[in-house]
Amino acid sequence: MREIAVVVHNSNETVSAVETINSIKKAGFKNVFVQWYDEDWEISQEEQVRLCKENGLNIIFAHLGYRTINQIWEDTLEGESLVEKYQNDIKNCSENGIKMVIMHLTTKRTAPMYNEIGLNRIRRIVEYAKKLNVKIAFENTRIRGYLEYVLGNIKDENVGLCFDVGHYHVHFNDDFNFEFFKDRIFAVHMHDNDKTDDQHLLPFDGTIDWQSAINKLKEANYQGPITLELCYRNDYLKLGIDEFYQKGYEVGTKLSEMFENK
Repeated sequence: MREIAVVVHNSNETVSAVETINSIKKAGFKNVFVQWYDEDWEISQEEQVRLCKENGLNIIFAHLGYRTINQIWEDTLEGESLVEKYQNDIKNCSENGIKMVIMHLTTKRTAPMYNEIGLNRIRRIVEYAKKLNVKIAFENTRIRGYLEYVLGNIKDENVGLCFDVGHYHVHFNDDFNFEFFKDRIFAVHMHDNDKTDDQHLLPFDGTIDWQSAINKLKEANYQGPITLELCYRNDYLKLGIDEFYQKGYEVGTKLSEMFENK
């Protein structure tokens, strides 16, 4: 059986990060990922890492912020400053024992066209991460082409893909070049939606064909854990936070079993 992990989500409604971490632990999770967004949260990202460790939760990766990532493709000082920002984030994650980070290559519906300026900046970030023995997994977001451009030009062993199943469904209409990324899927984000929005539902609460998605991941030789990117909000608020994460653990177990089926 594969390991199961879940995000410590800072957009959970009506509960604090402390309550989230406690409920994750109570549900039976042993692995989490954290959001390293450099935001002014009431409970800082560093404090969340400490609380996870105190609860015996293994942090499999950190998701870095992406609010200004489109600027990495622009010939501006702001774009250049992102190199140092991400290098600093990677350094801080490494010092906290986190050996993989997730990054976006774009945000929102439009972005500057990918180009050598951005590629060279990303190369510098990758080289820095490599020195610290940190892997970088770039996530499939809304816009096609950027992942292929970056991973096609950067072949380093510490660079791969974070495959977001929800994005694959709502933004890509379940169409994705798995063969291109074969053996390079380092991580996954598993959550569901009904194709109207990126809803971050519990798996099986939306319209994703989970058996098909799992089959594609197996064909691409994904070997890592079942990693859920769930958010406690909207209709889920009818559940207690403990019940929400208990359901999350149950569906994570179901997905893990599906991976084992021939």
